[in-house]
Amino acid sequence: MVLLKNFINIFFIPELRRKVLFTLGILIIYRLGLYIPVIGVDVRGLQEMMSQSGLISGLFKYIDLFSGGMLRQCTLFALGIMPYITASIMMQMLGMTIPALEQLLKEGEYGRQQVNQYTRYLAFVVSIVQSVGLIFLLRNQGLILDPGLGFYALFILSLATGSMFVLWLGEQISLFGLGNGSSMIIFAGIVANFFGYAGKTYYAVQQGSLSGLMAFVILAIFIGITASIVFLEKGERKIPVQYTRRIVGQRVYGGQSTYIPFKINNANVMPVILAGAVMNIPMFVVAALSKYSFFAWLGESLQYGHALNNVLQFILIIAFSFFYTAIIFDPQELAQNIKKSGGFIPGIRPGRKTAEFFNYILTRIGLVGAIYLAALALLPSILMFFIDMPFMFSGTGLLIVVGVALETASQIESYLIEHRYEGFLSSGRMKGRGAR
Repeated sequence: MVLLKNFINIFFIPELRRKVLFTLGILIIYRLGLYIPVIGVDVRGLQEMMSQSGLISGLFKYIDLFSGGMLRQCTLFALGIMPYITASIMMQMLGMTIPALEQLLKEGEYGRQQVNQYTRYLAFVVSIVQSVGLIFLLRNQGLILDPGLGFYALFILSLATGSMFVLWLGEQISLFGLGNGSSMIIFAGIVANFFGYAGKTYYAVQQGSLSGLMAFVILAIFIGITASIVFLEKGERKIPVQYTRRIVGQRVYGGQSTYIPFKINNANVMPVILAGAVMNIPMFVVAALSKYSFFAWLGESLQYGHALNNVLQFILIIAFSFFYTAIIFDPQELAQNIKKSGGFIPGIRPGRKTAEFFNYILTRIGLVGAIYLAALALLPSILMFFIDMPFMFSGTGLLIVVGVALETASQIESYLIEHRYEGFLSSGRMKGRGAR
């Protein structure tokens, strides 16, 4: 009842209502891209190839998961937001190695705007490279109807332009809508596949290839994984902070106790998204060189659900969890801010010792969160070895969906709380003696 009441309250807050409707409108525009095909490709042959097992089909299925079926239809938005995600990773890496770029990242809002602009340029280059890679893969499979220089130019331009338009849609969500635009675009694409999963499961039960009991077991597994994600995403370690009393004139400030919450998973779903983007690179390269025996063997090992793919994803998710946590949390800055405010952690000296304590806590909590993220991302693919599922599902996708949903719900809740506080202030003001 509380959830339903909060949902209804959304439409009574003008600002929140505008943000929700704007976000839904952008996502509808994004999904309309499913009906804008890129000419010159045998779409039916592409779908038949993706329905089979193999290196190329596995790569296309993996990319199609994040594009929400756009690649299967070979549409204008086939690349989705992944070129921008890849470019963001590259810019973060370059920011740690190039002094000028590192200095630009420290220049506040102006520096971030410049870096974002460079990231957009790099995303356009990445989209062109990925479009060229798709051309080689489609040509090797004989799926190009009329190969030629004109088709290649039109294909590359169409996919690169579509990717930049998806990037622009995501930025509009970040500016005027709810949540992070890139995450919401990926979220919409993955959720759109859920209806297909349900349809395939129902069809398999109707055809007798899947028993009703096994369909119920699959549903129970998904509900259990989702509940585990929600439970662990809400987990946090509370660090108590005590503030000293200060007397200014005749008033006493400070003296209260509070805490700093350190979540088990500080990086949310970004390590999973980053790991997925990085995995696309070797899979593209190996698929393009699959005519050689070594790369053909390597490509078979890199298929989704295989041991090498699982191991690489596990390592990448853990690495990106620490990497992203280091970006968003600076123990030194946090310790200095607490010291300047007259606060301290009981039993820990302010300043350097406090920073070392924060680093100690973040490292250990971060390791637990990273292992949890990596394990949940790989769990569905491991279960597929024991359960014959009628569809290929990624734990990475489920993590992204649940994580983005929780983050968006938290943002909506903050608007609701703010609205209630405003109501308290407007209706509950105390009148002075001279008030009428």
